[in-house]
Amino acid sequence: METTQRQTYLDWLRILSILGVLFFHSAMPFVAEDGWHIKNHETSNLMMESNHFLHLFRMPLLFFISGTVSYYMMQRRSTLSFIGLRFRRLFIPLLVGMFIIVPPQIYMERLANGYKGTFLDFYPSTFNFQPYPKGNFSWHHLWFIAYLFLYDLIFAPLFAWMISPKSNGFKQKLAILARGKWVYLLMLPGILWFTFTSWDLPETNDLIHDGSYFVYWLLFLLAGFICIFQSKLMDSLERNRRFALTIGFLSLMTWEVMRWNGIEPLHPHWPFQNIAFSYAFTALRPIIAWGWVLALVGYGKHYLNKPHNALNYLNQAVYPFYILHQTVIVLIAYYIVQTQNESILSKYIYTVGITFFVTVLTYHLLVRPYALTRFLFGMKPKEKLKTVPIPEIVETKPEPILSALNL
Repeated sequence: METTQRQTYLDWLRILSILGVLFFHSAMPFVAEDGWHIKNHETSNLMMESNHFLHLFRMPLLFFISGTVSYYMMQRRSTLSFIGLRFRRLFIPLLVGMFIIVPPQIYMERLANGYKGTFLDFYPSTFNFQPYPKGNFSWHHLWFIAYLFLYDLIFAPLFAWMISPKSNGFKQKLAILARGKWVYLLMLPGILWFTFTSWDLPETNDLIHDGSYFVYWLLFLLAGFICIFQSKLMDSLERNRRFALTIGFLSLMTWEVMRWNGIEPLHPHWPFQNIAFSYAFTALRPIIAWGWVLALVGYGKHYLNKPHNALNYLNQAVYPFYILHQTVIVLIAYYIVQTQNESILSKYIYTVGITFFVTVLTYHLLVRPYALTRFLFGMKPKEKLKTVPIPEIVETKPEPILSALNL
């Protein structure tokens, strides 16, 4: 069966992923150890643990779904047409973000660190193009858009070949992976790459020094494209969803038990001298990520492949919501962390609630209605309402009820 019609469950998963990003970033001012733009005086180790868990698979899931989106966008388009579309949907919003959306985040961070000037005093420094953190030019959370644009730019010719009849032989060979649990071989390249490169190249999201993660994220995107390209692989993920969840759960429990007992590399309690054990511990992270991503896709396909009247609105809103949400969080958190006699939990709940409220209304009132803002935020042009002719009213004699009911 050809997979040319957009699958509803992928849209639901995308929406849930962005909602997860809201909870993740709203917690960042309050988590222990991890540095962020605005930090509360008191922090929570337990919130750090929940964020660490979310971080293992939130971005991998988004990249996997983005791979399926690229597949659908390639339908009936040439390579150049696809690149042009991605330029409009990704590169334009990235520029808008770097010059309009992100600067207020950096400004609030500078205020928190003692800067005394106004935003108008601060803003011209953006055009010095000195990279953050030394300078005030950055893409911050929009690194995801930058990476996605580069992936699509680089792999557009491959994507075009894959959806063309020339790839029929390759597509048939991929169907072999749909037998049994062979589909989980797609995990192997990402696990091996992360295990042997992440030590020397930690995550930076700055592209230049992010060699390990740049490829790691890419492998999720390619897996998403491949699985929707050969729909039998998606069917296999649905059939084997319990197996994937078992992998994700057991690897997560192993990783957490070891961490909570100080059994990890570079910790004094690490009992192994052989480097192979350190690599094995490192491999748990990508195994967790792949297990949970493929499980969520499988369960999503089984339970979420249902249309809803709200889906079209939510699907349009989710991308601008992602672009806007972190700036709202930083603006709100700057003031919330200064409040006294409030628990971390109450501050967190308030941050989530107000961020959702402000971001949704900003989208609904200021982005969604206007052609210019829709373009700047990478949305499709607003559909024109079609005028439906009103049928003429023809007087007829009423039929007997039983006749009208065909009884």
